[in-house]
Amino acid sequence: MRFQSYFNTAINLIKLYDGKLPLAIFLKQYFAVHKKHGSKDRKFISHLCYCYYRLGHSLNNVSTEEKLKTALFLCNESVGDWQLLFEDSWLQNWSPQLPQRLQFIQQMIPALSVENIFPCLNELSQNIDAASFSVGHLTQPFLYVRIRPGHEKSVIQRLRDHEIAFKKIAENTLSFANGTKLESILDINKEVVIQDVTSQSIATFITPEFLQIHWNSKWKVWDCCVASGGKTILLQDIHPNNQLFLTDVRQTMLLQLQQRLQAAKITNWKFEAADLTKEKSALKHDSLYDFIIADVPCTGSGTWSRTPEQMHFFNSEIIKDFSEKQKKIVTNIIPQLKSNGYLLYITCSAFAKENEQVVTFIKENFHLQLIKMEVLKGYENTADTMFAALFKNVVG
Repeated sequence: MRFQSYFNTAINLIKLYDGKLPLAIFLKQYFAVHKKHGSKDRKFISHLCYCYYRLGHSLNNVSTEEKLKTALFLCNESVGDWQLLFEDSWLQNWSPQLPQRLQFIQQMIPALSVENIFPCLNELSQNIDAASFSVGHLTQPFLYVRIRPGHEKSVIQRLRDHEIAFKKIAENTLSFANGTKLESILDINKEVVIQDVTSQSIATFITPEFLQIHWNSKWKVWDCCVASGGKTILLQDIHPNNQLFLTDVRQTMLLQLQQRLQAAKITNWKFEAADLTKEKSALKHDSLYDFIIADVPCTGSGTWSRTPEQMHFFNSEIIKDFSEKQKKIVTNIIPQLKSNGYLLYITCSAFAKENEQVVTFIKENFHLQLIKMEVLKGYENTADTMFAALFKNVVG
């Protein structure tokens, strides 16, 4: 009865939710009012809601109850505590392997289309496998951390001492089950950075192989859409000798940025709130830079396996809006690039209009040489999907 009650509560919440708030905030507000739900109740109900939105636009022609039941089946490797909700045929076909579960559901519900999970598959960047990318949204990405230089041995030992399960993905990359609490065990931002493995792979663009800037010299760096500073810390760990200029359209980011960079022991930086879709003259700080990081605002479509409700409520018209915004930003920042300086363009989008088409715009309108461009396919690693392109200013 308890799990049927969870199911019924989730159905009611799904019918109430309109997508105007992130699902996590909507659920938090609901539970704050309805205090009868304990911590376990909140966990199960939230899980049901997230499973539902992982089906995206698929099965929109069936009842909410049927879609939630199907989502629960597809998004979980085992039935767990939900077995009373399912007929024997479902239970007998509940394989730990997603392809087997999908095969069963497609026999039971021919209307299920994998391609309908993710909206606008025709807009995807080149080299993205549409079916694999779409199916990837049925699985929550892992929790990833990057170990900062000098802390490798101590971090691993402390995790083992506390019997925290982890998987070593690379020399400095660890993955954990979602919900793993690390804050009381590791010094976040000082020892490790919580950062998706795909975001960590941006490091492959920042190497002596590609960057002909003198590696031992001090670089003037502009992280122009800094947010909370994850890429700034990554760059600092690769090349520590930098003079940092950081901008973001949101002045409210400053406090979080200060706290994070202080914990990371990064001191040589200045911040300015700036809307870079406007003329660069709006900037108080005027300089030329060796290296510009432009992790630009985007649809975030490469990260929707973490926030699947965005698939359900997505309006495809905003792809073009973001593409135009990105073109304005690069137009205003490229004049600040030194001769032989580098621009690293990044999105967490899977859409070509925000990725390859902006690269084409840069190549056609500026004297920048494309050094490397890649769609970083997170769906192959249960992670986010991103895009990055490295340019060099070849104007003398």
